[in-house]
Amino acid sequence: MEFLKTVLIILLVYFALKFLIKLAWPYIVNYMTKKAGEKLAKSFGQNPFENMQNQKAAQKKEGEVTIERPAATARKSNNNVGEYVDFEEVKD
Repeated sequence: MEFLKTVLIILLVYFALKFLIKLAWPYIVNYMTKKAGEKLAKSFGQNPFENMQNQKAAQKKEGEVTIERPAATARKSNNNVGEYVDFEEVKD
């Protein structure tokens, strides 16, 4: 009888923990996500959630088109690339 009682207690504890973890899992994941975001923001020196809010606030009117181009940089030609070698094809 003691063996049956022990097995029933173990099963009851198992299912109770399983149920509680199902209830608490979304909160645990949310907490871990926030902590990871804070660590990431700390390493980059900014809050990643601020950028999303600023982008939403800075959205343009519908139909408005803006083209952003990178700054024009003058490319310097390097004439000391190497020597040109003329070659001939060899036929078999």
